Amino acid sequence: MGWNFGDIMDAVGPNVPPEAPAFIHGARIINWGEANRITNNLARALIARGAQPGDKIAIYMRNRPEYLLSVAAGWKARLTHVNVNYRYTPEEVWYIFDNSDAQTVVYASEFREAVEQIRPRLPKVKSWIEVGAEGDIAAFAEDFDTLAQEGNGAPLEIARSGDDQFFIYTGGTTGMPKGVMWAHHDLREITLQGARKLGPVPETLEALAAFTRQVGAGSRILPAPPLMHGTGLLTSMGVMMGGGCVITLEGANFDAVELLTAIDRHKPQTLVVVGDSFGKPLLNALNAAPGTYDVSSIVGIVSSGVMWSLEVKRGLLEHMPGAMLNDGFSSSEALGMGASVMTKDSEVQTAKFMLGERCRVFDENDQPVEPGSGKSGMVAIGPPNPVGYYKDEEKSGRTFRVIGGVRYSIPGDWCIVEPDGSLTLLGRGSACINTAGEKVFPEEVEEALKTHPSVEDALVVGLPDEKWGQSVTGVVRLAPGAVLEEDVLRAHVRKALAGYKTPKRIFATADTFRSSNGKADYPAARRVAESALG
Repeated sequence: MGWNFGDIMDAVGPNVPPEAPAFIHGARIINWGEANRITNNLARALIARGAQPGDKIAIYMRNRPEYLLSVAAGWKARLTHVNVNYRYTPEEVWYIFDNSDAQTVVYASEFREAVEQIRPRLPKVKSWIEVGAEGDIAAFAEDFDTLAQEGNGAPLEIARSGDDQFFIYTGGTTGMPKGVMWAHHDLREITLQGARKLGPVPETLEALAAFTRQVGAGSRILPAPPLMHGTGLLTSMGVMMGGGCVITLEGANFDAVELLTAIDRHKPQTLVVVGDSFGKPLLNALNAAPGTYDVSSIVGIVSSGVMWSLEVKRGLLEHMPGAMLNDGFSSSEALGMGASVMTKDSEVQTAKFMLGERCRVFDENDQPVEPGSGKSGMVAIGPPNPVGYYKDEEKSGRTFRVIGGVRYSIPGDWCIVEPDGSLTLLGRGSACINTAGEKVFPEEVEEALKTHPSVEDALVVGLPDEKWGQSVTGVVRLAPGAVLEEDVLRAHVRKALAGYKTPKRIFATADTFRSSNGKADYPAARRVAESALG
């Protein structure tokens, strides 16, 4: 039947010392005994409310224990996880719920107003579960804590399958967000492939249970980025399924001082960041208060999604000389394309990765790119791979292709293969903008800009930015007689789209930025913006 995450939790959970912490969130500590009871009770409650195997459970909240408790309960009930970007506008959240066919929604009370706006248009959602203060739950919802405490906490003892699915909604490279469909067994197998290189690993549930009884509680991890993104979620899932402890921050926004305080207090071994967007503020806070925080517990820092520069890595290692910095080159639909590991004694240049064992690089004609040839190509990763994109056969066919009898995932990352086999990334072939780990589609922002009466046409590009990786930048052609009011246009976009999609700067030009057939000329728009910025 293959590995199933619910079965793994049933094998691991009861064999971790019940007093060992499973989740730490500020002053809150949920131990493994409690976590087992909560997830079993919640899973049984979801089934009692009509959830069937394969139904979708959408989770709409910031980092907190209830996120992962809901994930684990969904696994145990054989439900399919759906992540929801809490930065989205209500209309964008509606799209995720509707597109995923969500049957259950677990949301934090701070997002109740957004839920109330869109709920009438979501007839497929049968259970609304709110995480909030005691006695302050919406009339249409049920209380998370009540469902979590009702029952005897016993395992469900149901048959599960390795083909049960796990969704990661991602922006990808074009269009609206897409649900990447992973089978539990395939995701688990990717993890085990890496672990097997370090030594024997449990290959059965019985062996996993015995191993857990032998070693006790697992390691501790602190994911700084949102759990609703793959980097924070997948790394935390691994620790949770290893009987470890996930430490989450309480702040609504990333705060390097809060992070360092939590490391000092709770002693995680692994820290998860997203490139320079998190690494640079962290380094600045360490430099501003040398010796204030004990960060000696950190043996590994994991990053993926945004460029992590050599200079920032080097600075962090001055404060954590024993740490190993693992920079992953992955996407939600292509895990493990490449890796860059840096230590105090072994530096790696920015954007340089070693090709993963399952990876190949092909040119536009599906021919292999030879190392040292100087030719650019697209990175392709072989199985295990996702089933595809949910309800989108066309996009699935473009991304998941068979070459030479092997089914590859080819998300569109271009690179050069160096003589030593390493990769130097060139970027995505599309115009997709990656800002602080968030993917922004230019067309979506362009359409929002063009709805303002002063804008005749618009293009949006991503420009290099030390803090964000790329900054969303608009170039507009104004309507006759109109004048550029940058703040007005930014506010106009902000009303329609999530804040991170709002352009940091907007420039006006009388030059054309479209070709004769009307297609967007992004290089021309980029030149306008770069010239305006000097």
